[in-house]
Formats: sequence, structure tokens, C-alpha cells
Amino acid sequence: MYRIDLNADMGEGFGAYRLGNDEELLNYVTSANIACGFHAGDPGTMRQTVRMALEKGVAIGAHPGLPDRVGFGRRKMEITPREAYEMVLYQIGALSSFVKAEGGAMQHVKPHGALYNMAAKNEELARAIAEAVYRVDPGLILFGLSGSKLTKAGESIGLRTAHEVFADRTYREDGSLTPRSLPGALIAAPEAAARQAIRMVKEGKVTSLQGREIDIKADTICVHGDNPHALAVARTIRESLTASQIVVLSIGANPAV
Repeated sequence: MYRIDLNADMGEGFGAYRLGNDEELLNYVTSANIACGFHAGDPGTMRQTVRMALEKGVAIGAHPGLPDRVGFGRRKMEITPREAYEMVLYQIGALSSFVKAEGGAMQHVKPHGALYNMAAKNEELARAIAEAVYRVDPGLILFGLSGSKLTKAGESIGLRTAHEVFADRTYREDGSLTPRSLPGALIAAPEAAARQAIRMVKEGKVTSLQGREIDIKADTICVHGDNPHALAVARTIRESLTASQIVVLSIGANPAV
């Protein structure tokens, strides 16, 4: 039996600004990655998103990013491993307090944006992030790009990791994501995103933007909450997975990982 987790980045508004439709999106995903105040999010948004996720039975994870609201955490910054460790530790702590206050428990940690992509290739940053997660709670699951330095770092220190794949993004030949600045980086059509998701789960394959077949391990599928078509993509993927006899469960409830 095939099993998969379906996650989305959430709580990425702040102040008077709102981004995405988290309440509706929570009807289709099994894990929520909640912004912790650096790239997006604020105390009120964090609390409200935590409460909605708990009400809908969706597992909660911290989504720590770089301190760059203007660039939404998607601009590369020069940081040391020590800074990465401290940033991640700080943000996990912030979200953890809201989860605990609402009577819940955190399931996972998934770095955001540029921090995520940097850690996928930089072994020292990956190690620092993994250590921050482990020091907070060795029972937390670390999400990272499938086959990346980040998942390897987590596994090497004893963390459970989840190899993450993307339904609404295209891949390059080396297995990395196509940068958002390049044409063809995003998959907007829900049906195309669903087809890619099913193939990654059932066949362990994805076709790069250049046409090359890539082997890929899929434990969890990401749907971006800030995608204008996020709701349609999430709904179509969830329905298509179920129709293809793929069980959709939160990563913590998935014994196959």
C-alpha cells in the first residue's frame, strides 16, 4: 500500500496583510508548516493558524526562515552555521509555545525558502539546522528536499527525516528545484501537479524541466499556500491520490517512513 503525507506552508501573513486561504487549505492537507515570525507570520497569525490546524486534526510543524520579510525569506543571505542554529532554535521555540498553550504537540520542522535551499546543498548549514531540531526535541521529524544534505544531516544525528517532493514545482537535472526566477519553475495546472505527485509516489520518478528522468524518494508532498491556485491544486492532488489508492496520512501517523 502506498502512503504519503501532504503538507502546505501556512500562517505567512502578518499584521494587516493576509496571504493564502489557510482555513480552506487545511481541509486537504495532513501537515501544516507554520511561519514563525522571521520571513512571515506574527504572534496573532501563529496562534490562529495553530488553533485552526488543531481543530481540523492537521499535524503542526515549525517553518523557520531567514529574517527577510521584504524578500519573503526567498533571498539568499550569507549566514554562519552558528547563526543558522540560533535562528532555527529561536523560531521553533516561538511556535512551540503557541502549540503547547493550545494543548497540541509539534510534529516536525521544515526550513523555509532560501534557508531550505541553502541547507539542501551546504553540509555545515544542514548540520547546524539538524542539531537545532535535535536539541529542542529528538522526536521531531525534519523535512528536507528529497536526497539533500539536510535529510542526510538529520539522519546522521538520529533524527527521523521526511524526504520532501513538490507537486507544484519543476525540477532541474541535478534533482534541485527550478529557481522561481526562471521560466517554468511553477506548475499552475492542478491536473499536471497531481500527475507529477502520483508518479513520484508510485514510481519514484520525476521528469526534469530539461526532460531527464530523475529518481526521487517521496515521503511528503508540498503544496505552496501562497500559490494563487493553491486550493485547486491541493484539492485535485488529494482527490487524485485517493483515486490512485494512495493513502494520505500525516507523516507522524505513517509507519512506512
